[in-house]
Amino acid sequence: MAISGPSTYPLDAGHSAPSLKIGEQHMPLFAVIRDKLRERILSGEFTPGDRLIEGRLSDDMGVSRIPVREALRALAAEGLVTIEPRRGASVAVPSEAIAYDMVEVRATLEGLNAKLAAQRRDDATVTRLRKFLDDGTEAARSDDLQQFLALNSQFHEMLATIAGNVVLTDLMRSLRDRTALLFAPSNMRRAKQNWDEHAQILNAVIAGNGELASLLATQHVHNAARAYTEAQQQNQPSAA
Repeated sequence: MAISGPSTYPLDAGHSAPSLKIGEQHMPLFAVIRDKLRERILSGEFTPGDRLIEGRLSDDMGVSRIPVREALRALAAEGLVTIEPRRGASVAVPSEAIAYDMVEVRATLEGLNAKLAAQRRDDATVTRLRKFLDDGTEAARSDDLQQFLALNSQFHEMLATIAGNVVLTDLMRSLRDRTALLFAPSNMRRAKQNWDEHAQILNAVIAGNGELASLLATQHVHNAARAYTEAQQQNQPSAA
């Protein structure tokens, strides 16, 4: 699959699943499971095409199959999971055509979002962004992939808040859900590269340079898509 512009393991692979203590949760049970599964997909623990077997997931998490089934349906609505008759659920594998279309749209929207943020930031915003930059630098030093994933989500929400365009925010949030697999960093090297690109965008926003922020954000989307393509190609068996 090649995406170019104009962020897991199989359940039967013998890996130990992280514990899930949910007895005291206040969220609906299916929502807790949904969030945990989303985290495991986006962290790379489950990769595109991996089967998500209800029985094994329910055993892993110590819950019945019903909330697991509801969680998988919710993730299917987000585009992270595919559910097929008689086969069940698996991590979604975006088609080349759909992936390219989504990358084109997301690159444009991310560029506009960064440009608006640069134009509308104020002194209080600049202080928050500088603190965020410090947090990202610390995460880079500690090689903490989970923290990088959290910072990645916060980065996009922060810029959207600063940009202050509700319609754009809603469009981008929906598109991010659908493209999450394309942009989840698959390893620390890509996670750090993601952060370096985020830092450049943030610095342009802090400086109030909307054109540069837009250009960097657009390039960032295409870079992430290219990294996904390369990772997928490396995982494909060689032709005989």
